[in-house]
Amino acid sequence: MVIKVFVATSSGSIAIRKKQQEVVGFLEANKIDFKELDIAGDEDNRRWMRENVPGEKKPQNGIPLPPQIFNEEQYCGDFDSFFSAKEENIIYSFLGLAPPPGSKVTKPPEEESSLPNGDVVGEAQSPAEGTEAAEEGGENETQKEDKEDGGNLAEEKHDEEGETATEETGEVTEEGAEGEAEEEEAEKGEEEGEEGGEEDS
Repeated sequence: MVIKVFVATSSGSIAIRKKQQEVVGFLEANKIDFKELDIAGDEDNRRWMRENVPGEKKPQNGIPLPPQIFNEEQYCGDFDSFFSAKEENIIYSFLGLAPPPGSKVTKPPEEESSLPNGDVVGEAQSPAEGTEAAEEGGENETQKEDKEDGGNLAEEKHDEEGETATEETGEVTEEGAEGEAEEEEAEKGEEEGEEGGEEDS
């Protein structure tokens, strides 16, 4: 199985040339056998590439731009797909190749089973990481308790202020009632005094 990389050796676009160089350079560096096919100088290569790129992978104008990657007759992807596979370390499955013996190849994300807490099965958590996570959890709990305590204190303060205000209002009411009673008595005394004064005359 040979990887075919369709390139345009005389492309006027710097972006296309950089993408082509990145794909070719990566394949060479990883000793992956591939064949570089020029679509600029060979009409048959250009026609074959355009016909074999799946419809959903073609751009809106319908003309796929290089680099396009195939494994024999099977379409692998364009530069963006290649770049994503490289970043996710699934380049061999992207190219349809078996990983070389002794290489560290991770499973594609859909094959990894993850635990509810976000850890991936097979990944061991180091004791230091566990301690840090526990410390962070402790800080969070402490902060939550502080907030709750602060809320309770505010409520208690409010309650105490309410009681004080009620007591003060009650005192004012009592004082007001006493004051009114005294005023009434004074008025009665004055009235009686006036009546007595009238009788004397």
